[in-house]
Amino acid sequence: MTCWAYPRRMDSEQRSASLVPELDVTNLARSMTFYVDVVGFSIVFERPAERFAYLAIGGAELMLQDAAGPGRRFRTAPLEHPFGRGINLQVALPDVDATYAAVLASDIEPVIPLEDRWYDVDVVTPSGRWAAVGPMKAGNRQFVVADPDGYLLRFYTGLSTSRV
Repeated sequence: MTCWAYPRRMDSEQRSASLVPELDVTNLARSMTFYVDVVGFSIVFERPAERFAYLAIGGAELMLQDAAGPGRRFRTAPLEHPFGRGINLQVALPDVDATYAAVLASDIEPVIPLEDRWYDVDVVTPSGRWAAVGPMKAGNRQFVVADPDGYLLRFYTGLSTSRV
């Protein structure tokens, strides 16, 4: 997996996420079925000649490219299944239950089933959903699923945050 940080444009019409992972996949069509048809990502743009797609869901953006395709590939070692070992990509959704139902309806077995999980966090610098500094409880309704190449995705809807 290669991560590219795209600078935010200053105009209000076009903005990209600040961090957009680029995932090598073994079969772009199969991955597109998972990400678009099952999970609900939208296709932002494609470069068919390079077997590449740029996807988005909510505020999250993701790039997929066929590992054996033409064009540049950035690797530090040979790809071996499962890809993305040691990382899971957390993706916020407005309705994680709907995505979970779509995954189950596609006969995909979650790595971690849907759960409500509470975390003890100590916020050092406010950012995003973290508005204040100090000890907090934060809840996620979440599940983890592996894509066709083994990349782990943790889809969640935030439950709440509160001071401890």
